[in-house]
Amino acid sequence: MGMFESLSDKLNNAFKKFRNKGKLTPEDVKVGMREIKLALLEADVNFKVVKSFVNTVSERAVGAEVLESLLPAQQIVKIVNEELINLMGGTQSKLTIASAPPTVIMMVGLQGAGKTTHAGKLAALYKKQGKHPLLVACDIYRPAAIKQLQIVGEKLDIPVFTMGDKVSPVTIAKEGVAYAKQKGYDMVFIDTAGRLHIDEELMEELRAIKAETRPTEILLTVDAMIGQDAVNVAETFNELLDITGVVLTKLDGDTRGGAALSIKHVTGKPIKFIGTGEKLDTIEPFHPERMASRILGMGDVLTLIEKAQTAYDEKQSAELEKKIRQQKFTLDDFLEQFQQLRNMGGVEQMLGMMPGGAAMKDVKIDEKAMAHMEAIIRSMTMKERVNPEIINSSRKQRIAKGSGTSVEEVNKLLRQFEQMKKMMKQFSDPKKLKRMGFGTGRGRFPF
Repeated sequence: MGMFESLSDKLNNAFKKFRNKGKLTPEDVKVGMREIKLALLEADVNFKVVKSFVNTVSERAVGAEVLESLLPAQQIVKIVNEELINLMGGTQSKLTIASAPPTVIMMVGLQGAGKTTHAGKLAALYKKQGKHPLLVACDIYRPAAIKQLQIVGEKLDIPVFTMGDKVSPVTIAKEGVAYAKQKGYDMVFIDTAGRLHIDEELMEELRAIKAETRPTEILLTVDAMIGQDAVNVAETFNELLDITGVVLTKLDGDTRGGAALSIKHVTGKPIKFIGTGEKLDTIEPFHPERMASRILGMGDVLTLIEKAQTAYDEKQSAELEKKIRQQKFTLDDFLEQFQQLRNMGGVEQMLGMMPGGAAMKDVKIDEKAMAHMEAIIRSMTMKERVNPEIINSSRKQRIAKGSGTSVEEVNKLLRQFEQMKKMMKQFSDPKKLKRMGFGTGRGRFPF
């Protein structure tokens, strides 16, 4: 079971409830949203978060913003995806780097969340980016905590600053930062003590370390496996310390994972990194949009939706349909079609998928050819573009000269245009079009 697998399955079942009937009725939305709500609650997403999420999605879904090129179920996937991304913070939150080094990062969290290991993982991540990190051992209570940090440091070849376990953590933190300044380390990761639960004494100590070292970032390490409790822990730490971000660990199991979805909404603080395994390199920056598509488990559908959004322009589509019916397809339209296709990527592949696309087999499309094509059409007068049949040999010479191409290329373009027009003629019968699935408000016509 991968991360979020059961949530993915449940959401996908919910999406099936949105029947593919033109517009979505409020009733359709209600039925589908009930399923989505249950799926999220079962994944241990915070109740308040689920409530506000479901409201937002429902409002948007009942609204009339259905892209005509999408089916209702795809439209819902699109909205759920966008709102999941918003819920988790919208964009990736990077670590703040101090304007005057060193950047001090204070690592806090409960015992067992993986704080010490992740201090090392993060230091290693930045070392790879050319930084010079120093680890500072401030957990003097847990037996072998200092030793653990030293082992991590050794494995990663990152120095560890320690003063043993007889000095106060506040002093160690302060001296560690001073040492970093003196020796030219530009990042300091302070590993602080954790407890099995939050207590006043621990918080006092953390507040004192914060006051002494004025950290650039206070990162809370939270174990995703503890589900709803992860959110409570984050809330408490945030109230007492005003954290700057979260490192969510143990996201490699099929955890109920709801913490990833709730933390930002509840604390207002972003998840900055996720730990995805035991090894010391299993840490990655947290990208809300990647996480959303992981949760939805439908990368392919999301890509399809993205393509539809960027390249489909329904109005142009209707106009083109009309032109073809009236057989007024001009060279300008021809050019526009190829530009649309180019925006969608994979022109040849798309031509292959079109009915009658086989007729275009010799249209090898590469960027250079596209540029030539554009230049040739731009060198024509408006009249020539609308009535290519008036282009005689002297006009061809003028066009070739004007576009820096050859008469041969101009001829080739006109041949391709004629081929295309012929193909279009087959399309000009609306009944035939419906059978082929074109011109029915789904997708750009005729591509």
